[in-house]
Amino acid sequence: GGVTGTVKELGLFGTTIVTMDNVTTIIGNNKVLSDSIQNFSSLPVRRVDCTAKVANSVDVKDAMTRLRTAVAAIPNVAATPAPDVEILHFTPEGPLLCVRPYTHTDNYWQVYFDVNQMIAKTFAAAGYPVPETPLVQRRV
Repeated sequence: GGVTGTVKELGLFGTTIVTMDNVTTIIGNNKVLSDSIQNFSSLPVRRVDCTAKVANSVDVKDAMTRLRTAVAAIPNVAATPAPDVEILHFTPEGPLLCVRPYTHTDNYWQVYFDVNQMIAKTFAAAGYPVPETPLVQRRV
């Protein structure tokens, strides 16, 4: 029904869900039964999607190697499947990398935030420059 959260009760006429920001929401079962349902906890691991942009002057293979090593050391990152670190697409400032480890659903947000911190620390330790956003010229 367009609501994401943890199912707390299945009633005769409605389903009670607690959302991620701790709001109790009751959805009519006609909506629940007629829409798609995504279950984030039915599988043993879930993929965490993060991105990291590198400047055009950075050796992309070096950045990817550093990220693979660092992401594997983050607590609660699953060893299998192995984390993905690949070029997602190119931007004028430099390549955008996807950093996609897997973790148990209970650890999703901890791993998400840890990966973003790890990206910043890894790039700073390597001395990578911050990708510069090109100036946009405005017509007056």
